[in-house]
Amino acid sequence: MFQKILIANRGEIACRVAATARRMGIKTVAVYSEADADAKHVAVCDEAVLLGPAPARESYLCGDKIIAIALATGAQAVHPGYGFLSENADFAEACAEAGLVFIGPPASAMRAMGSKSAAKTLMEQAGVPLVPGYHGDEQDAAFLQQQADRIGYPVLLKASAGGGGKGMRVIENTESFKEALASCKREAIASFGDDKVLAEKYLQRPRHIEIQVFADTHGECIYLFERDCSVQRRHQKVLEEAPAPGMTTERRAAMGNAAVAAAKAVGYVGAGTVEFIANQDGSFYFMEMNTRLQVEHPVTEMITGTDLVEWQLRVAAGEPLPKKQDELRIHGHALEARIYAENPDKGFLPSIGTLRHLETPDAVTFEVGGTHNHPAAVRVDSGVREGDAISPFYDPMIAKLIVWGADRKQALARMAQALAQFQIVGLAGNVAFLKRLVESEPFATADLDTGLIERNQETLFPPARSVPVAALALAAVALIESEKTPDGATSPWGQALGWRLNARYARTLAFQDEQGKEYVPVLTYLPHGWQLAIRGIDVDVALLSRAGAGLSVRMGDTSVHGTVRRDGDTFHVFSGGLHHVLHYADPMAHAGEAEAEGGRLTAPMPGKVVAVLAAQGQDVKEGEPLVIMEAMKMEHTIAAPHDGTVDEILYAVGDQVADGAPLLAFRAAAAA
Repeated sequence: MFQKILIANRGEIACRVAATARRMGIKTVAVYSEADADAKHVAVCDEAVLLGPAPARESYLCGDKIIAIALATGAQAVHPGYGFLSENADFAEACAEAGLVFIGPPASAMRAMGSKSAAKTLMEQAGVPLVPGYHGDEQDAAFLQQQADRIGYPVLLKASAGGGGKGMRVIENTESFKEALASCKREAIASFGDDKVLAEKYLQRPRHIEIQVFADTHGECIYLFERDCSVQRRHQKVLEEAPAPGMTTERRAAMGNAAVAAAKAVGYVGAGTVEFIANQDGSFYFMEMNTRLQVEHPVTEMITGTDLVEWQLRVAAGEPLPKKQDELRIHGHALEARIYAENPDKGFLPSIGTLRHLETPDAVTFEVGGTHNHPAAVRVDSGVREGDAISPFYDPMIAKLIVWGADRKQALARMAQALAQFQIVGLAGNVAFLKRLVESEPFATADLDTGLIERNQETLFPPARSVPVAALALAAVALIESEKTPDGATSPWGQALGWRLNARYARTLAFQDEQGKEYVPVLTYLPHGWQLAIRGIDVDVALLSRAGAGLSVRMGDTSVHGTVRRDGDTFHVFSGGLHHVLHYADPMAHAGEAEAEGGRLTAPMPGKVVAVLAAQGQDVKEGEPLVIMEAMKMEHTIAAPHDGTVDEILYAVGDQVADGAPLLAFRAAAAA
């Protein structure tokens, strides 16, 4: 077994590999960029070495630097994690030439499966069913459009070297093909350095089911059952589960055997995933093979009682697979939710900032190889801590929340409960959206397909509701308690009781929610609490207990419990599984403030301008694309909010822009 390994990655996967290696008695070396100097993965490894500046191309994608560091620190092997260089055949070969073990498949297998088009050809030769499409080398735009017309719309364009939903576009008709192809190629070259694309028939209501395979150097290859990854947004996975709901024993065996055959056809070694697209009738088609460990691998670990990272290390060291196919069993059901710094209500735009507060549900370490009957099997894999920054340079994942249950119903209940306990302050997050998704009827009843989110917009993106009185009471009490001085218990000047001679003090507070709706509760100070008046409701309020940010408040005959985190003048109220954001303002302090100057379309996030589609003086129609930005390797289109004229272009292609920066001056068309 290895004595020391280098982890050529960052975030939660680097932390996960380090934890498994430590349990096996293996030393670890972390590499990091300047943006990650204080990152969690740096702290949990035995050694850490600086790679270079923040951009990945100057740090985590510099294979020669990584190999030099591995040799200098005495590492015997390199674990690539996922993303970055994990599927780079040249890097795998360079490791071998330097005398290092690459903890992954051989370069030949990566090359065979790394190109989607080449993999399709290989599978076709092996008799694996394929979705109708074009997977050739010809990349002329007119030719590709002819192929799309032949296949029939809707058509899915995919980057041949891609993955993770990047470089993918669904095209509904021939008129929109040219623009979508250009956008797809831009995103592909930015993400993978290769703009080659393939075209396939876009199936209606398909499921995304993948098979976990594992092969050793002794000729053995097995499958560790399936994962259903159908719930996606922007072609990126949101929720994953194992086993797949509704999977029959016969279908599981057919898909598993096909996946093993695909792996053996390329001489595969290590952990890999063969992805299939499946129709509702049970038919399935080969989609691609990911020649690495997947983000969602924990759900497979939870139902099989395995540690796939440990398996990777053992297989890379030349050991045989720890289990044979007939020794594997499915135990219970597991779900994984990806917690991202993003705003689902704004098209899932990534959110940049500092995690001022991060509280995760109580995690129970899952007993690998155990009996799988722990009453609270909850696991949190995270590469960040409270106080860390989510930067624009890397994926905005905060954590992976994984739960296990004896069956799917119990797993769903545990996931909903765990999400209700997840607290994020400092940037936008998708926790509330994930909770709505898990509790929605389509997901709860396993009515799954890749269009589930788009098909249930009204349920998953409900209109904003008014902040409940209980949340306002918690915020008001937290505000008053924060005004007390540390010696308030003994000093009358620090108790902030609102005492008045021969009168009661009535205080008007001003709050505003994220939609700009104002709430003006009036608090009247009483000898043992307050009277809260708002929306025609008058109720006596008293503080029952306080433990840090946790508050218990009595409202009339009801007890309300919650956590209130204050970030400047913003109060984050977590109560009843919901998160309410209230901005506190002194009306006098803000008197006279005006709305920001209108007429300037602004950047929805920090990023780079990759295309300017309008010219100064041009008249445009509502919805017409004006500027395309790129952030975190994903493209975002800024469109005209209504008919009007572009008065001025403020940035050029290649310019970096800050969040909220005006991109162009826009004048609305005069009303008819």
